[in-house]
This record gives sequence, structure tokens and C-alpha cells, in this order.
Amino acid sequence: MTTQRLRIAIQKNGRLSETSQDLFRQCGIRIPHGGSLRSEAQNFPIDLLFLRDDDIPQYIADGVIDAGIVGENIVTEKRPELRIVYRLGFGKCRLSLAIPKGETYSGPDWFNGKKIATSYPNVLGRFLTQNGIEADIEEISGSVEIAPGIGLADAICDIVSTGSTLLSNGLKEVESVMKSEAVLVTSQELSSNLSVILEQLVFRLSSLRHAQENKYILLNAPNDAVKDICSILPGMKSPTILPLADSGWSSVHSVIAEDEFWENIDKLKALGAQGILVCPIEKMIL
Repeated sequence: MTTQRLRIAIQKNGRLSETSQDLFRQCGIRIPHGGSLRSEAQNFPIDLLFLRDDDIPQYIADGVIDAGIVGENIVTEKRPELRIVYRLGFGKCRLSLAIPKGETYSGPDWFNGKKIATSYPNVLGRFLTQNGIEADIEEISGSVEIAPGIGLADAICDIVSTGSTLLSNGLKEVESVMKSEAVLVTSQELSSNLSVILEQLVFRLSSLRHAQENKYILLNAPNDAVKDICSILPGMKSPTILPLADSGWSSVHSVIAEDEFWENIDKLKALGAQGILVCPIEKMIL
């Protein structure tokens, strides 16, 4: 009996492709890629396909592939009925409205009667309807930011990461239409066997994500401060306390979100914590 394999598509090239492949490697999944459009994982039942990101949602909807890693903005534009299984936390950007820098922006009503150039007509259309704005949508692909400069449109709706492209084209961001990041998506209907494989993959992804967001912390503390330090470092269940050779001192081991560590470092030092070590976590199973 042939074992079923989950067919997953990622972007053929670009930063999202590189990050996605690295993600599989960190999850312990070995996928050789010698430039072909399809590659079989050697130690996990998935086949990886390399496709244009714009095509991935349609291929999933048609049943050609089972799942894909793609920007949420593309899913929302192309096939919003697909199921987002897991948000991956990279490839973050936003779809925003931008107008010429010299224009005075008075609010969303500014767009009434205007022409807006975009590669995302469906997302933009829903945004305009929800906000009671009547505007013309000019659908174009690529180089959307030059549309106002050549007289094609009054404004644009496009993906923004840093905003530098807008500035270099004499535009300013005025409204955020939606936030986006890379997501793992699938169809609403997936066989039970493939669903099990998908759940196993999500388990690995979540373990890796938790590890990236947290740090393992070790410190030495006077015994009379251990209780207060433990209230700052609750850990996954509770901190590990080990006595030191020096009387009156203990070693405290715990796990803490990296952002929370920097917020609490001064409190730890004020309580007498010394020899503080912060270590990366490779995998974290909750």
C-alpha cells in the first residue's frame, strides 16, 4: 500500500521561498532541491512544489496541491475561502493606500471619486464598500507605485514593508487596508490521512515558533530573593531551583519570552540576581 504524501507548494523563488525552505530544515525535514519544480522530503511524507505565489491559492482550490505557504494578502485576494492552518510569523507586510506627498489627506472620504491603481482589486473593493467609499479601481500588475506619477491613477493600493518605495516615488501611506504575513493554507476539505500529516507538520512548526519566541534563562540568586525572582520568571510550569555550593545561594533555571526578559532584567538585578545566562532554545514542546 502506497503511503499518502501531503503536497505542499511554496514560492518558486525569492525571500519567502528561502525562508520557507529554511523553516522545513529547522523542523528536521530534509528536502533536496536541485532546481526542479518538485522535491520529495526524505524523512517526512510531504512533497514540495515550487510555484508562482499568485498561482498557489488556485492550485489548492482545484485540488492540484493539498496545502501551500503564501502571503495572506494573496490568499485573501485570490481565494479567501481557503483555510488558514497556521500563521508563520515571517514575511510581514501590509496592504495600504498611498497618495502623492503633496496632497492634504482629510480621511477616507478623500478617495471618493478618485481612481486607485492596485494589484488587489478584490481586497480593495471590499475595503471601499465597508467604508462607504465610491472610487474607480484600476487593476494593474507590477510597478503600481508609478501610476500617480504617469497620470494613470490618483492613488494606489499596494504592499508596503518599509515604505521606502513609496517615498522614492513621491507617495505617502495614509490608510492600512490589511496586515499580512506568510501563512500555511489548505482547502476546507482534506482527507483524514492527509489531515494527520498536516497536524504533524503544524506540531513541528509550533514547536519551532515557541522556541524562537522564548529563551532559557539561568541565574544565581540569594535564597531570600528566590521567591520574588520566581514570580518574575514563572517558566513553563515553574522554575527549577538548585542549591549552589556557596551557602545561601541557589541557581534558578526558567523559560521566558525574550521581550519579557528585557522588560524585567532590571528587576532581576535589583533582587540580587547574578551570573545571568540567556540561551536559545532549539525546540519547545508545550
